[in-house]
Amino acid sequence: MTGSGEHVGRARERLTALLVEASTGALGAAGGHVAGVYLRSGTPGLLRLATLVGLPGPLFRPWWRLHVDRPFPVADAYRLGVRVVLPNATEMVRRYPQFAAGLPFQFGSVYTPVPGAEPSFGVLTVLLPGTSDTVDELPDLDRLGRLAETLGAGLRELVAEEGDAAVAWEGEPVCVRPPATLPGAARVGRFTWDPATSAVRADDRLHALLGMAPRDVPHTGAELAAAVTPDDADAADADAVLAALRRTAAGKPPHVPLRVRAADGAPLLLELWPPPGAAGPPLVAGIVVDPGAAAAADAAADLLPQGVFCLDRSGVVRYANPAAVRLAGRPRAELLGRPVWEAMPWLSGPPYDDHWRGALLARGPVRFQARRGDAAEGGLLALSVHPGPDLITCTVDPASPIDPAMRLPSAAGPDTPAGPGTAAGHGRPGGPGGPSLAPLYRPIALAIALTDAVTARQVSAVVTQELLPAFGGGRLAIYLLQDRHLYLAWENGFPSGFLAPFDGVGLDAPIPGVETLTSGRPLFFESMRQLADSYPGLALDADVGARAFLPLIASGRPVGTCILGFDVERGFSTEERTVLTALAGLIAHAMEKARRYDSEAALARGLQQALLPRRLSAHPQVETAGRYLPGTQGMDVGGDWYDVVGAGDGLALVIGDVQGHGVQAAATMGQLRSAVRAFALSDRPPDEVLSGTNRLLIDLDPGQFASCCYLRLDPATGRVLIARAGHPPPLLRAPDGRTRVLEVPGGVVLGVDPRARYPVTELELAPDAILALYTDGLVERPGADIDEGIAALGAALAEAGAAPGRRGPRTLTGVADRLTAMARHATDRPDDVALLLVMRRPGSADRG
Repeated sequence: MTGSGEHVGRARERLTALLVEASTGALGAAGGHVAGVYLRSGTPGLLRLATLVGLPGPLFRPWWRLHVDRPFPVADAYRLGVRVVLPNATEMVRRYPQFAAGLPFQFGSVYTPVPGAEPSFGVLTVLLPGTSDTVDELPDLDRLGRLAETLGAGLRELVAEEGDAAVAWEGEPVCVRPPATLPGAARVGRFTWDPATSAVRADDRLHALLGMAPRDVPHTGAELAAAVTPDDADAADADAVLAALRRTAAGKPPHVPLRVRAADGAPLLLELWPPPGAAGPPLVAGIVVDPGAAAAADAAADLLPQGVFCLDRSGVVRYANPAAVRLAGRPRAELLGRPVWEAMPWLSGPPYDDHWRGALLARGPVRFQARRGDAAEGGLLALSVHPGPDLITCTVDPASPIDPAMRLPSAAGPDTPAGPGTAAGHGRPGGPGGPSLAPLYRPIALAIALTDAVTARQVSAVVTQELLPAFGGGRLAIYLLQDRHLYLAWENGFPSGFLAPFDGVGLDAPIPGVETLTSGRPLFFESMRQLADSYPGLALDADVGARAFLPLIASGRPVGTCILGFDVERGFSTEERTVLTALAGLIAHAMEKARRYDSEAALARGLQQALLPRRLSAHPQVETAGRYLPGTQGMDVGGDWYDVVGAGDGLALVIGDVQGHGVQAAATMGQLRSAVRAFALSDRPPDEVLSGTNRLLIDLDPGQFASCCYLRLDPATGRVLIARAGHPPPLLRAPDGRTRVLEVPGGVVLGVDPRARYPVTELELAPDAILALYTDGLVERPGADIDEGIAALGAALAEAGAAPGRRGPRTLTGVADRLTAMARHATDRPDDVALLLVMRRPGSADRG
């Protein structure tokens, strides 16, 4: 078992090394200061942030998990396999308003899919200062693409050796400090240390920095420690250097560079990095830097009366002058080397999390006021944050009192109890209980997400994906009111079958889910014991945790109840209760709209199913097959239709597409289908059929237009007459497998011009040839030209029609199934799909 664990550990190290190398390389390629990689996880449809370079991970916990079906740039890049470039905040708001609401700061970003799997392994992400949309200002996109391809090749190799599970990321991201952009004038010596042998390998500049002859350069860890420790120093200093080397080899490098000195007493800085985990010996990398003016700058800042402290881009305090130490109220040793939200917990949680995110992403000065947790009433501090490529410099001064209405939260004020799951309780954002609660943008982000949800299931899915991660919850249930009973509409995270006894309860049931709706008041329980005491005998789903019961009320009308479950006991501050109540109102309005939509959609589906042909007209010499797929977005039903009608001694085949979706489109489709059938049964020529249908649609004036393709087939001779009205051209697969687009002249769509003419094209359909009519939903793809989709369908028809091992094509129903298979399994199909195939069998005339 130990060997197996070590093997898994080595695979994880290789994966981490690949991801860190790609992320750090992307920083230089894009000129950004933040990069990372999202990888697919073991949970279908869920991406996880695997590496993050240049940002403190805990501060961005709400974005560690992303669902692939959400309207986010990472999800689009992964799902569609295309690069997404957002050069500035304006473009971000235009294309991804929900993402912009969650991170409302000025920055640009690039998202490049990592190829090698279907649809991809993940997404390489880079955040950069916002630019205009001119090409000259965009980063080196080709270089980013090559980095993604290199990463994909490495992941493919890992999958080949270890299996798919080796590249499925679970858990927290690996957060890495970006490589320092040291001034060109600074002198730097580099070295590596092998923890197994203690051997040191140094470059040609190290001996000069240490004031040694080349032959005296250190060759072991002990010699290196002695070289950076002057003779008059305490022996413990050398031991501290050796201890730092060992801790770094174990993956725990010093948070700040070590201050050491050369033999002549010159001040130096020693910085260490842990082994990357790639193939080869696990070497510790290090640099020795002559800080030059930096040491003098620190000494000068120490004399300032204004508080000054610096963070690296992972949020760790690297420097604090005496004034900052005094204002922070903690010894300097408790500040340096710790994340700012641990060193100064009164600077964590809302609204300070947003201030830090703004400084790290927007790259401009951010100024705000704060109150130290134990400061006296009115004892405010004014902070000014100035971000740089490597360090964030902060100044802090006593501030003048502000208006009581602008009072800022303290670390453990009366409105923010320091309990489990709160930022104050853990001293950092996103503690074990979850991310900091009630960020100001959360109602906006949820509102934007709900605008894209039209069905009750979609609304429930959005609430699961947006609400639970934001508030650290693990369980969700939504009940909807119908006939004075509450019915379970959605559940997530509860034990299997636990909620079943509560499904269909009446409004007189003495349970919290009913009481919150009938009273209109939200109910909050900080522990399961408190819930049990309030409702004796109520079945509980867990021994520990907290629960929130929210009434769903829209415009004064009761809609249902939303239940949030937390896995740890926790309090609910006034701000949290207010935000959760507001979010419940948004959910209620979305659910009310969704229920009306579901009713209309059910009516439209029933109408459409009644109008589509139950069976197609048959002929002994002709085989036909039709398929219809509703769209997976929006109303789910539309105006696509097809039909086969007996026309004299032949057959008429028609396919059409009415603009729009819903009941109106389905009703218009029914009227057009009836008109076309009437014209076909009287055996009118194709041009007269389309002209008559066009005039009928204009007279009806439904405010819609339609495309259509109509043909008449003589089964005995194979003679075909075709007319088109703004519809995609048919495809013809010859018996030998060659497939081509039929260049059939056409007229404008139906319902626009009463004088429109529709030319007729004649051709011969050979025995065993397949003629394909289709609607644009089968060939249109986002970001691609429709001609590319038609060409792809033609290639698929050529392949699907082949039948290895026997002469002639496959059955026509099998061909239809293969042509619609990809569309049938697509979850993001915006339009309906209709397909009609016809194949003529050999007759006596053909054999004669």
